[in-house]
Amino acid sequence: MRFLIITHALHFNANDKIYSYAPYVREMNLWLKYVDKVEIVAPFQSLKPTKIDLAYTHNNIETTQIPEISLTSFLNVIKTLLFLPIILFKLFLACRRADHIHLRCPGNIGLLGCFVQIFFPNKVKTAKYAGNWDPNAKQPKSYKIQKWILNQTTLTKNMTVLVYGQWKNQSKNIKPFFTATYNNSERINYNKKDFTKPLKFIFVGSLVEGKRPLFAVKLIEQLQLNNINCELHLFGDGVLRTDLETYVSNKKLNGIVLHGNQTKQVLKKYIEESHFSILASKSEGWPKALAEAMFFGVVPIATKISCVPYMLGNGKRGILIEPDLNSAKTSLLNHLKDLQNLNEMSFETLKWSQSFTLDLFESEIKKLITN
Repeated sequence: MRFLIITHALHFNANDKIYSYAPYVREMNLWLKYVDKVEIVAPFQSLKPTKIDLAYTHNNIETTQIPEISLTSFLNVIKTLLFLPIILFKLFLACRRADHIHLRCPGNIGLLGCFVQIFFPNKVKTAKYAGNWDPNAKQPKSYKIQKWILNQTTLTKNMTVLVYGQWKNQSKNIKPFFTATYNNSERINYNKKDFTKPLKFIFVGSLVEGKRPLFAVKLIEQLQLNNINCELHLFGDGVLRTDLETYVSNKKLNGIVLHGNQTKQVLKKYIEESHFSILASKSEGWPKALAEAMFFGVVPIATKISCVPYMLGNGKRGILIEPDLNSAKTSLLNHLKDLQNLNEMSFETLKWSQSFTLDLFESEIKKLITN
């Protein structure tokens, strides 16, 4: 089988291997176990691997390089319009060569792939929609167009679209799905966390506005002002890192550490030692940062977006907050008074998250490819 991947993820060649963002590649390597040949259509740059990059493991990969496109400025729009015919032509040829077309959405390249796949109604197709599938969510128009095309059985045929959460009034194309990080062998027995000790909070994600890392910092600041002995460890990098460091320094905050990007092993160690995971995002699909922490009994603190309320059992296995600092602080202080409930939440998070392992994920992927 010739398996085609259409993605906006930035790729690069190094050490005779093809690299991209590690969580994405780690997942794709599971898909690629069951195919003979792979073609990747994606933007490429000359970069060196970092701690958050990973190489594909398949030994028969062909690449079709396309320009990276963006609509964030007038100049980028002009460049995109110039590149558009080339990209569409390459996508069309790649789809014609493929036995199985796999789209990674949402994204600019995924959007173009959504249009091109319409011309191949008889080919087997899958799409991984890694964003928020909530039909009522406020999203860019390009995201809504992708969702609409993928959901339309008259336009998009022979397609299985993997989405996070269960939503009403969806077509037969749509399949509720999940993602995973750990194997069955990495499951641990529940060890009761001591919520009377100094509390360890963790934030995992890009340091960008959409993830609200400053909100996490300010929430810990408020807890400390209320005499809660706690610390926060932030993992990830991004444009807000300098602003966060400046805020922590100017406020003379203790116990708030920015670790940057770290390996999976380093991150796992900190997760296992944490009590809470904060992710007050503006938008999410299936936030792996929460699911990974929950795997080890870490209680998630998150905003009510996308499928997060489902993941947190509507408050049974996590603390749902509003994106308002005072409201979130009050809610968290109230929860900290009920140690029994926190331990019950911790147990429920572990039990729920450990039901979604890489072993199960791979078995479901295999069905999509081989059936």
